[in-house]
Amino acid sequence: MNENREVILHLKNISKSFPGVKALRNVSLEVRKGEVHALVGENGAGKSTLLNIMKGIYTADEGEIIYEDHPVTIKGSGHASEIGINMVHQELNMVPELTVGQNILLGNEPVNVGIINYKTLYEKCERILEELGCPFGAAEKLGNLSVANMQMTAIARCLMRNSKVVALDEPTASLSEVEIQHLFTIIKKLKEAGTAVIYVSHRLEELFKIADRVTVFRDGEHIATKNIGEVTRNSLVELMVGRSVSEYMAHSKDYSTDEEVLRVENLTSKGVFENVSFSLKRGEILGFSGLVGAGRTDVMRAVFGADKYDSGEIFLNGQKTDIKSCEEAVKAGIALLPEERKAQGFIGGMSNSMNINISSLGKFMKAGVINYRKTGANTDHYIKELKITPPNPAVHTNNLSGGNQQKIVLAKWMSVNSQIIIFDEPTRGLDIGAKSEIYRLMDDFVKQGGSIIMVSSELPEILGMSDRIIVMYEGRITGVLNGRGAAEADVLHYAMGGDETNE
Repeated sequence: MNENREVILHLKNISKSFPGVKALRNVSLEVRKGEVHALVGENGAGKSTLLNIMKGIYTADEGEIIYEDHPVTIKGSGHASEIGINMVHQELNMVPELTVGQNILLGNEPVNVGIINYKTLYEKCERILEELGCPFGAAEKLGNLSVANMQMTAIARCLMRNSKVVALDEPTASLSEVEIQHLFTIIKKLKEAGTAVIYVSHRLEELFKIADRVTVFRDGEHIATKNIGEVTRNSLVELMVGRSVSEYMAHSKDYSTDEEVLRVENLTSKGVFENVSFSLKRGEILGFSGLVGAGRTDVMRAVFGADKYDSGEIFLNGQKTDIKSCEEAVKAGIALLPEERKAQGFIGGMSNSMNINISSLGKFMKAGVINYRKTGANTDHYIKELKITPPNPAVHTNNLSGGNQQKIVLAKWMSVNSQIIIFDEPTRGLDIGAKSEIYRLMDDFVKQGGSIIMVSSELPEILGMSDRIIVMYEGRITGVLNGRGAAEADVLHYAMGGDETNE
């Protein structure tokens, strides 16, 4: 039983403050050998701060760390690695120009007479990669790998350092369902070998598949630690947000009509996607599912005019249209909230006000002069309407949380009176509260007669928010499902290449 496992790490009564912020208040986390211990909480709950203290990146103001039954002062990240505590960060700290093997043993290379012995280096790394079931070799250049395989490399690096405790921070944020299952297999191997795994994720459904225990943080405080069998998804949400969440997915009613606002026929981009056809109704949320690389984002970029396509037709409100640029798409009433919101959705160094109004400045200008009274009023309206926090027009958008950044991008497109909004991975990286807010805003938009195309790799999101679901595999549509009656198995069947003829 889990209760009988030996405690390997105890972060005890930890407190930490930054200027103006009490990040942690007397929190504790106890981790046992051979267990997967999930750590959950909204953004700002203190999870990352505690893990950075564990890794020696921060020093606690109060409290102690007990490791293998002895108090220890961790003097830095290198010292933590030396004693067997490691972490795979969400933003992977790797060197793309080096090989997989060089990344795994970076700083710990086998040396003969001052010269790195690459034969030994690659032999050692090949053994660990084979043990993990990695489909790539130690001599491959890291930069040529997928994000998932880079993550496997980071885990291999932890194991080569004889890790006894491994923390995984949002490990599945950029992975497909197939890659997630492979990661879970590796985690189970770590667990069987006696390694303690601390698992941080906003995807609550994953915890019930992989975790033994779960600890909840809220506002820098420890709220609860429970065996995973003692909680449900709803009870976890309530512990995280501090209030009852009666309906996490806000879209419980289908507002779609028979009116077709968008029709795509046989859209093709050679080598990327082929003969893609679908329609979108007024008031509908149309979900697009599929594995990473299925071509979903590529299709949306083509519809939005960001990428060219080779053949096919697009109809808006029954009229054939030839959108050749993003500007033309915006004028036609189509908007795109991109997957990479920080790189493509807003300008980080600009204020909230400028980012909200940047695409609609034309209607606030006269004789080339911006009417700042009107832009200010528009900003204030959307800050209030979308509940953007902090409610300050002058704050730079890159200083906001991920959820509020997404609201700024949404406000930008609502300012130009978009009728169709494409949400590409609308809640990636967002905490449970922020997700719920985005879902509410999406529901409000279609309730008022707007239409949404939602690309998502999260099955609960696809199943909970879509009126219809289109599934893609390797650039083609393999299935169309009713969002109200679909099951995970149905979506995965089509996402892995199945169709009606080979079920």
